[in-house]
Amino acid sequence: MTIMTEVVRSRLNLRDKALLKAEAYVGGRWTMGDTSGRSTVVDPSDGRIVAEVPSLTLAEIQRCIDQAYALQRSWGASLVKTRSAILRKWYELVLENADDLAAILCMEQGKPLSEAKAEVVANAGFLDWYAEEAKRINGDVIPGARADQRILVMKQPVGVCAAITPWNFPNGMVTRKVGAALAAGCTVILKPAPQTPLSALALAVLAERAGVPAGVFSVVTGDAPMIGAEICKNPKIAKISFTGSTAVGRWLMREAADSIKRLSFELGGNAAFIVFDDADLDSAVEGAIASKFRNAGQTCVCANRIYVQSGIAGEFTKRFLDRVAGIRLGPGSDPATTQGPLIDHRAVEKVEAHIADAVGKGASVACGGKRSALGGTFFEPTVITGVKPGMRVLKEETFAPLAPLISFDREEDVIAMANDTEYGLVGFFYSRDLSRVWRVAEALETGMVGVNTGLIANEMAPFGGIKQSGFGREGSTRGLDDFLNLKYLSLNGI
Repeated sequence: MTIMTEVVRSRLNLRDKALLKAEAYVGGRWTMGDTSGRSTVVDPSDGRIVAEVPSLTLAEIQRCIDQAYALQRSWGASLVKTRSAILRKWYELVLENADDLAAILCMEQGKPLSEAKAEVVANAGFLDWYAEEAKRINGDVIPGARADQRILVMKQPVGVCAAITPWNFPNGMVTRKVGAALAAGCTVILKPAPQTPLSALALAVLAERAGVPAGVFSVVTGDAPMIGAEICKNPKIAKISFTGSTAVGRWLMREAADSIKRLSFELGGNAAFIVFDDADLDSAVEGAIASKFRNAGQTCVCANRIYVQSGIAGEFTKRFLDRVAGIRLGPGSDPATTQGPLIDHRAVEKVEAHIADAVGKGASVACGGKRSALGGTFFEPTVITGVKPGMRVLKEETFAPLAPLISFDREEDVIAMANDTEYGLVGFFYSRDLSRVWRVAEALETGMVGVNTGLIANEMAPFGGIKQSGFGREGSTRGLDDFLNLKYLSLNGI
């Protein structure tokens, strides 16, 4: 344990200080690794180093995979009631320690403490959900093709799973992936984002306490390209579940192609948020604020393009700007903060580039548009108007508190604009016309649609996208499908 982590542990004033870990969790053992290699974790609100975690060697990663592989058969054969009870206990422990988990998350990721706790509590629901779904891994009996034949279909765990999670939801993306895999009977190796490993390690502490057997769930830290390459090439890894950028998703697909691994990807987004002239305007403004500025705009499902029908565009813009003016920048630990910093300086440079491109092509900055006087990676909540086709902000995922407003006239025009992207994760629209609700919901080329809401995620629904936003689903009754193999049994001579 580093001295810096001891200082941070004291500063956070955690109820359970053992949750703040700076070691990897490999094979049921907490370790700093075989070498002196370390990677730093930084608080984005002030740039201070808060911890150093080990950079595991290739040999250590391979040993971790070997152990998970050796345990796969026994864990897969365990009683579903056993797996269910462990997941339920893990869920209860997460809720009991939600304040501490939120404080750790807030420190390493930067989002406001209230958002951090909402992430912890809401996504704990995936553990609860999969604790129940583990009991419903049901097969089928199908009428045979001949009188003496019976056809059975059974479901079995796919094998050792590698889960790769992002920095924007460092707690929530763990529970939804690992919960499903463990429920299905798969052993799991988790690789958290290098910016935010502490939340994953804290969850591992609670998983250990909940009774997850040693080696069934591990958390590895270190060089992402090296670990990613080994995950893709190692034949003992049967499946990869990844949430992150489309560019990295493409790389993982190429690297894993030779071994034909099972893949489920939740990749980039470019969500259109459409407000029709028959919408409840106040509700639409609130939905746009929630969708766009949650987590400082650093979500794959946030409103990246806001289209407003021309008849109400002026009034919507006025009300929207009034609400944006009330957003308070600050460190996530300040209870008054409603928007924290961006994750790093590259994120700041990207949003600056998008604004410069838009302004250079004729757009106007209605508010914000620059780095905050707070310094560091704080960036003002920004609204730009006069956005036209050809601007980068319409084609690329900004991942920052930048809201471009685009006016449109006809329904068919905005649908065409909304679908003019390589991404297909989610779309949002506001309308009180039931016929339009059905038409637009069916026409949007996305895996998910939010109607009269800016927030859609929950454990009961199948979360995921189409096109280059990925494939596979997390949550719902379908959430286990990607972690299970179907086996057809042909019984003859009956």
